[in-house]
Amino acid sequence: MSFDYITDLARSIENQRFEDMDIRSYIENTILKPEATPYEVESFCKKSLEHKFLGVCVNPSFVSLAKKTVGNGMKVISVVGFPLGATTTYAKVKEGEKCLKDGADELDMVIHIGYIKAGEYDKVKDDIMGVVSLGVPVKVIIETCLLTDEEKVVACKISEEAGAKFVKTSTGFSKGGATIYDVILMKRACSLGIKASGGIRTKEFAIKLIKAGADRIGTSKGFDLI
Repeated sequence: MSFDYITDLARSIENQRFEDMDIRSYIENTILKPEATPYEVESFCKKSLEHKFLGVCVNPSFVSLAKKTVGNGMKVISVVGFPLGATTTYAKVKEGEKCLKDGADELDMVIHIGYIKAGEYDKVKDDIMGVVSLGVPVKVIIETCLLTDEEKVVACKISEEAGAKFVKTSTGFSKGGATIYDVILMKRACSLGIKASGGIRTKEFAIKLIKAGADRIGTSKGFDLI
């Protein structure tokens, strides 16, 4: 894979102006801040449903509340091993099981970043397969800001081999978020869906990420974007 080619393509997209588009069907409106109260989560979900977003992404403890609030009107997504990814596979699977019992439709799991960087790829694959075995669409958060380009490619390929449906750029809780470059790289590294997440605060940036190949947009600023 030519990383120089990806750099050139990313610059081209960054410098273009794209026509406005309705991006609501891409947005997983996200409320993962630790200080969120039940009232805030419920209000957030109600407003997200009114705006007809694709889904809401909430912490595991709020899945049942989110599902009760939105019903089948939109997807309820929750997170597993969030935000560090360094918990055990057992813990991730049990957390995922609870999320599904409470009504989650999809799970976003954080990859074990330390294992990727150590080259312990079998452990990474087994970790992902454990969550995938629960039987719902899984997005693997690879936390691009902590990986080299080569490690990003490996993380995408392992996620694909393990049966994930998407790879996701970022948790939004580390030192960087989604970039056009990373979306292009991930799109070329595997045949999975791409969720861009982390630091997406304007509609213009969201559209550019979609043009770069993002299939989903994870953002806590969904109301501002539209």
